[in-house]
Amino acid sequence: MKIKDLIEAAEALPVEERALVVDSLLRSLNPPQSRIDEKWVSVAQERLKEFRSGDVETVPGEEVFAKIWGEQSP
Repeated sequence: MKIKDLIEAAEALPVEERALVVDSLLRSLNPPQSRIDEKWVSVAQERLKEFRSGDVETVPGEEVFAKIWGEQSP
């Protein structure tokens, strides 16, 4: 099977199945590393705990992007 045929076949799949193909291909390029993934889970859980407790101040996304793009905040 040629690459073009493979791509056309994949594009013809239902969206859920295309997502699975994409996920599988991406994982083959960048395999999960359990130690790193575990650390990220730990960091995410800690940040969520801080957010829920009110220990951190949140900033609206629009404000963050305005600052990045050098625009005035709304």
